[in-house]
Amino acid sequence: MANVLVTGGSGFLGSHTIAQLLTSGHTVTTTLRSMKRKADVERMLARAGAPGRERVSYFEADLGSDDGWEQAADGVDHVLHIASPFPGSRPKHENELIIPARDGALRVLRAARNAGVKRVVLTSSFAAVGYGHAPADRVFTEDDWTNVDGPGVAPYIKSKAVAERAAWDFIETEGQGMELVAINPVGIFGPVLGPDYSSSIRIIHAMLTGDMRAAPPIWTNTVDVRDVADLHIKAMTSPDAAGQRYLALAGEPVSFQQIALTLRSRLGEAAAKAPTRSAPAWLLRLLSAFTPQLRETVPQLGVVRRAANAKAREQLDWSPRSNEDAVVASADSLVRLGLLAD
Repeated sequence: MANVLVTGGSGFLGSHTIAQLLTSGHTVTTTLRSMKRKADVERMLARAGAPGRERVSYFEADLGSDDGWEQAADGVDHVLHIASPFPGSRPKHENELIIPARDGALRVLRAARNAGVKRVVLTSSFAAVGYGHAPADRVFTEDDWTNVDGPGVAPYIKSKAVAERAAWDFIETEGQGMELVAINPVGIFGPVLGPDYSSSIRIIHAMLTGDMRAAPPIWTNTVDVRDVADLHIKAMTSPDAAGQRYLALAGEPVSFQQIALTLRSRLGEAAAKAPTRSAPAWLLRLLSAFTPQLRETVPQLGVVRRAANAKAREQLDWSPRSNEDAVVASADSLVRLGLLAD
C-alpha cells in the first residue's frame, strides 16, 4: 500500500478520493487551505463510511503560497493534485484565475519532484479539451486541446487549459523523470458529503428548490464523483497510464430539460419543483444584457459537445455509472442532508 498526497481534501472530489484510498488500504496525506477545515473532512469521511480514518494526516497549504508544500510532499509515493481555484463570480481580469491555477499546479509539481515522488495525477478538466472550436459534429478525445483564443472561452475554461499545458511542459523540461497523468472530467455530479460540492450540483439544487423555473437550452456531459475518484486511483497505479490524459464522462450529453425530467421521474414529490418548461435561447440572450450572471451561459446555448470515454474504459478498465444514476445520486444526497434550504 502507498502513502498518497491528496491536495484539496475538503473539496467534493478530494473527500471522495480520500475515502476510496482508505477503503483500498492506502495511507493518505491531505492539504487544506486552513486547518479549520479538518473537522469538516473528518465528518465527510465518516459520512462516506471510510475505514481507517486515523490513517489521514493533515497539512495546511495554499496554492497561492510555497508554504507547507515541501512538508506535505515529504515521504509520499504518489500525488493526486485535485485542489484548484474556482471562481465565485466572474473575475475582473482573467489572470485572477489563470495565474493561480497555473502557478498552483507548478508549485505542487515542484514539491513532488523535490520529494522524489514517482507519479502525479493531475485533475484537469474537459475545459482543457473541448472549447474554443467552431461548432461541428465531432467527438472530442484526449488528443484535443481547447483553443484558448477561440470564441466563447471563459476565464475559468482558459485557466484549466493553461494550467494543464504548464504541467506537461514542466514534466518535459524540469520533471527529472517524474511521471504525470491528467484526468479530464466533465461536469461532476454524484452524492455530496457536505455543503462543499461542485458547481454542477448547483444545477440540481436550483431545480429542486424551484430557483430554476425554466430549463435553459444547455447540454452538459456528466460523470459521478465516485467514478472520477476511482479513475484517479486507477491512473495512479496503472503502469500504462504514465504520460496519458483520460477523459472522464458517463456517456452522451444530456440537456438541462432531460435532467429535470429524470429528477421528476425518479424522485417524485421531492422533485416537484423541477422545471417542466424550457426557456427559449432568444429570451436568455436578451436577459443577459441586463443580468451579468447569464452572460457566461450565452455561448453555451444550444451547443452540444460530445466526447469519448473509450480510452479510460479500455486502458484502465474503468466503468462509470450512467448519467441518470449520477444525477439522481446528487439529488438524493441534497435531500438526505437537508441542504436544499441553504
